[in-house]
Amino acid sequence: MLVGCAAMADAQQLAKVPLIGYVTVADDLSSPSPNLLAFRQGLRDLGYVEGKNIVIEFRSAEGKPDRIPSLVTELVHLKVDILVSQATGGILAAKQATKTIPIVMVTVQDPVARGTHR
Repeated sequence: MLVGCAAMADAQQLAKVPLIGYVTVADDLSSPSPNLLAFRQGLRDLGYVEGKNIVIEFRSAEGKPDRIPSLVTELVHLKVDILVSQATGGILAAKQATKTIPIVMVTVQDPVARGTHR
């Protein structure tokens, strides 16, 4: 009986689906940018299928950078496993909002020069 319980506990732990929080300034999620399309393709290339073995919570500031901090805070409250942003403001807001959630910077800017690397 104990072996059966241990197997069920292992199965439950394996069933956790990672939750990604993705925040952007300008993306219209109905017509995603090339960066967002590449991000999704990269996940698929690694075997991740949205809604099946990974969930992505998207937030767009709809061109209003001042909305970024509240969107990041919302994602942190959802207890995402990782935060992704292609906006410098999103990266800085993520750094302010959490010290425990990994932050992925999707940017062509130099994070050291911008001060977002710390």
